[in-house]
Amino acid sequence: MKLRRLTSEDMEQVIAIQQSITRQPVSPNWRKMLAQHVSDPCQAGLVAEIDDKVIGFILGEIKVGGFGSELTGWLEMVGVSPEHMGAGVGRALAQGLFEYFTKQGVTEVLTAVRWDSGDMLAFFKNLGFDRSPFINLRLVV
Repeated sequence: MKLRRLTSEDMEQVIAIQQSITRQPVSPNWRKMLAQHVSDPCQAGLVAEIDDKVIGFILGEIKVGGFGSELTGWLEMVGVSPEHMGAGVGRALAQGLFEYFTKQGVTEVLTAVRWDSGDMLAFFKNLGFDRSPFINLRLVV
């Protein structure tokens, strides 16, 4: 398995993985967000591939001055093709993202997960995440 930066040529394979996980088509806004992870240096995107086939992806962002920290990394999304889940692909992608963040001067990584998503909570816990001092708030407008 090889990890590397996300490129525009990877987008359709990443979209296919996302659709296989969610079992619904991605929106034009999702496609636009994905494209930003190719072109914006503060947006990080990595893919895992085997034999030139993308089998997983991870998206992150570096925020400046957010929540009282100079630099924070945000793990925004991770996806692994269903046939490769449980094989360490997500862990490898996360470690690659953490290395990228570290090289950019980030010392704290945050993420958000639904409270009722036991599999994702376990995944993040296994990566070393714990509760943060923040509470996510929501406003529906």
